[in-house]
Amino acid sequence: MLPTPRMNSMQMDWSKALQESLSWLAAASLITGFAFAAAAALAIRCTVWGRQFWQLAGPYLHPRRDWRPLAVFALLLLLALVSVRMDVLFSFWYNGFYSALQDLDSRAFWHFIAIFTVLACIHVLRALLNFYVTQAFAIRWRVWLNDRLTADWMRGDAYYRSQFLAEPVDNPDQRLELDVKAFVTNSISLALGAVSAVVSLVAFTGILWGLSAPLAVAGVEVPRAMVFAVYAYVCVATLVAFRLGRPLIRLNFFNEKLTANFRYALVRLREYAENVAFYQGAAIEQHTLRTRFAELIANAWAMVYRSLKFDGFNLAVSQGAVIFPFLLQAPRFFSGAIKLGDVMQTSQAFGQVQDALSFFRTSYDSFAQYRATLERLCGFLDANTQTRELPQVILREQPDALDIDGLQVRRPDGHHLLDSLQLQLRPGQALLIKGPSGSGKTTLLRSIAGLWPYAEGAVGRPCGHQALFLSQRPYLPLGDLRTAIAYPAEASPQDDARLRQVLGRVSLSHLGAKLDVTQDWSRILSIGEQQRLAFARVLFNRPAIVFLDESTSAMDEGLEHALYTLLREEMHSTMLVSVGHRSTLAAFHTHCLQIDAKGSWTLSQGQPPA
Repeated sequence: MLPTPRMNSMQMDWSKALQESLSWLAAASLITGFAFAAAAALAIRCTVWGRQFWQLAGPYLHPRRDWRPLAVFALLLLLALVSVRMDVLFSFWYNGFYSALQDLDSRAFWHFIAIFTVLACIHVLRALLNFYVTQAFAIRWRVWLNDRLTADWMRGDAYYRSQFLAEPVDNPDQRLELDVKAFVTNSISLALGAVSAVVSLVAFTGILWGLSAPLAVAGVEVPRAMVFAVYAYVCVATLVAFRLGRPLIRLNFFNEKLTANFRYALVRLREYAENVAFYQGAAIEQHTLRTRFAELIANAWAMVYRSLKFDGFNLAVSQGAVIFPFLLQAPRFFSGAIKLGDVMQTSQAFGQVQDALSFFRTSYDSFAQYRATLERLCGFLDANTQTRELPQVILREQPDALDIDGLQVRRPDGHHLLDSLQLQLRPGQALLIKGPSGSGKTTLLRSIAGLWPYAEGAVGRPCGHQALFLSQRPYLPLGDLRTAIAYPAEASPQDDARLRQVLGRVSLSHLGAKLDVTQDWSRILSIGEQQRLAFARVLFNRPAIVFLDESTSAMDEGLEHALYTLLREEMHSTMLVSVGHRSTLAAFHTHCLQIDAKGSWTLSQGQPPA
């Protein structure tokens, strides 16, 4: 039991009581802190949300990777304990200060003013240090987690192949940006908040215990009645609040999903603005936006109504707790059993105990958002893992040939597009793939690239930067024009002369002076210019094999003839695999693969191009 300081011989009694109290409280807080850490570790291992947390944070916090994150987190825990110690010191200061005012003791008044100055300085320094350490820890953790999730998304082409899952993950961009930030921020704030709440509960329960007195309830005397009263008050309120707040978990999950869906629709409209304008489809697009926004707003109203119940109840409970300790201590104060300082310390200690006990109640909304974030990020990682488990062709690196052995290609519904394709292509040879629309020509290229999950067989081909796939609408990455031409390789200003040369070879000499210009080149250049830039990319990278999926569809036959002639003259040993409908392409290919969308195929060999 803690001694209650008295103001006879003010400074000596306050100091003695403070030393005795802090010694007991420090030991109790340390024991409580370690016990809470052990319980938290057990919860992480044994509960669903704990396993989700460890799936995301375990590799970062594991000491085998790096001991520094754990050391910084331990420092944050220490600062949290120091914060509780400061609250305890201020609690005793309030007792002494108000008692000095009641006794009209000017000497004691200035003594406590000096103590307050010291405590305030320490409190400010602790707060600033805590802010810096917390932000530094959060930023480093966020960088690591972003790198990890991005790498996991890229590995095994999960960013593309995830669309073939039975339940594709929605809005990965939001999960990599907003959810990562929310996870890191809330992990730190909720963990430190929980530790502070538990330690504060122990510390101020001890203080409240020393200030409490018996109270007769229905003829039965209850010892230390205030301690039992605050525990009963908050526990009942917490049970009711949890019941009111439970639906917020689901509502927060849908809020993030619906927000991302609406934002994606806006981005997609901006990306295809020209197509929509040509079709005059503004009304339909507006209806789509209005529908998605209406779903978002409906969920927002559901959150408002639920939050009114949850927050209204919490506010009522908190306001009731303000007056409660004064009602219990008023009879003792007016009888002279305690002083004004005791009443004020009782109120402050009661408030701290009530806040500590109410932490999980008042933070339920934050926990609901945190749980939704955990589910979204873990769902993202699980989807990436499932994507890498999807079947694909056996792809082996073969730098000087294209060998296809027993390739079978199906549609998602199981319909066979190609059965047991056998094909060999050697340096300098070229293959033209022909067939009616929907016969699977582009799907065959996806299978050769290892992207199509509904394919079986073995493919040997050049890999990495030694293979380039050119689509009908070329991809131009964000950045300057130099980067767009060299993609996926890297280029520096030292390569500018060569870049200007290849631009001139594909009739884009006017772009040679804009290599340093950073713009969205996919919006500035026409489709025909983008296709010519893709040929410049081939000339710059000089791969061993090039796959062209109707890569000249926006060009006239004369320009198409000139560019294919350029490839065959400049890159004699490069293998070409083209998909196209024009008969003029046949002159540039040594082999022709005819497919019919029913599984049959015919491979014919012509004369090498002149």
